[in-house]
Amino acid sequence: MEKNLHLNRLPSRPPLPARGIQSGSKMRMGPGRKRDFSPVPWSQYFENMEDVEVENETSTDTFRIYSSGSEGPVLLLLHGGGHSALSWAVFSAVIFNWIKCRVVAVDLRAHGDTTVNSSDDLSADTMSKDIGKVIEVLYGENPPPIMLIGHSMGGAIAVHTAAANLVPSLLGICVIDVVEGTAMDALNSMQNFLRSRPKTFKSLENAIEWSVKSGQIRNLESARVSMGGQVKKCEDPVGSPGISKTIIEGIIEEEEEEEEEAEREGGGERGNEGESNNKRKKEDDLEVKECPYTWRIELAKTEKYWDGWFRGLSSLFLSCSVPKLLLLAGVDRLDKDLTIGQMQGKFQMQVLPQCGHAVHEDAPEKVAEALATFMVRHKFTETKGGFQCMFPAC
Repeated sequence: MEKNLHLNRLPSRPPLPARGIQSGSKMRMGPGRKRDFSPVPWSQYFENMEDVEVENETSTDTFRIYSSGSEGPVLLLLHGGGHSALSWAVFSAVIFNWIKCRVVAVDLRAHGDTTVNSSDDLSADTMSKDIGKVIEVLYGENPPPIMLIGHSMGGAIAVHTAAANLVPSLLGICVIDVVEGTAMDALNSMQNFLRSRPKTFKSLENAIEWSVKSGQIRNLESARVSMGGQVKKCEDPVGSPGISKTIIEGIIEEEEEEEEEAEREGGGERGNEGESNNKRKKEDDLEVKECPYTWRIELAKTEKYWDGWFRGLSSLFLSCSVPKLLLLAGVDRLDKDLTIGQMQGKFQMQVLPQCGHAVHEDAPEKVAEALATFMVRHKFTETKGGFQCMFPAC
């Protein structure tokens, strides 16, 4: 199987420049120069931004979407948990230049700038129905051909949406770095991971810097546009509970009560130094509380829905009759059902090494190349901008 995976990998291609700034995933800076962590607006990557109103029985929900293009099949992009539609920005600009298509990236409920009445309902059933309703509002009863593309949680929702036949014009599915077996195994450690993240940031620049230095997003260009969709200004920073972690000049400093108590009780020169350090910490806390940024969604509170997102996902994915593409950051992520399905040729798979979990942010050109080649191979669309399909079947 590994031999087949290597044979099916696409050859490397010099990346075309996106419509935004230059990619910073492997940026080398000259002596004395610092990397730029300032945010970049969505308008450098998408043509339009709009709020789509979806009528429910008791309320009206508003979904924020970003889009480009007016012809060709629709690439409907669903982000992962805690992320937003802006995580697709760099990828969208690249693939829009390579194939004839329309890109539509959606902020899922409780994420980004989408506002819904029941923001605590993140069940797979509810979120799948959201996608169906958004498509209906955008395109009416006769939607154009649609390719569902989802990362992590969004990949699971894409599969649930397809399996429930909520997209009448579905062309295919692309799932990025989510596999049932691996996801279920990871759930036990998810809370520890979430607790390890800083709770607040001094500024949006600090949040961007943390995301890159921590490895959450390995591409600086993508982090500069996407982190604005993950964090927000605290609504009541002064009255908020004590902050256990702060970001100061890109370094995570842990504040432990035991150390502070020891510093207060210390005597002589050491005690004075402790008091001075303690004073600086309090000043830093005050500065953070005056205008901090925090996460837009508390993922830890969504735990009761995690099992529903991922359990049975492999069989649902394999049961979908449309062409399927699975993009992974490592072959070790395959579970038993998908390994058998891949050997039987039930879906196309490609491994994109040297990427973190946010594959489409870390390597947007490689993901765009894989997806563009997949769509051209299945004759869903045509190339443009000099893009050449290198897959042997094209």
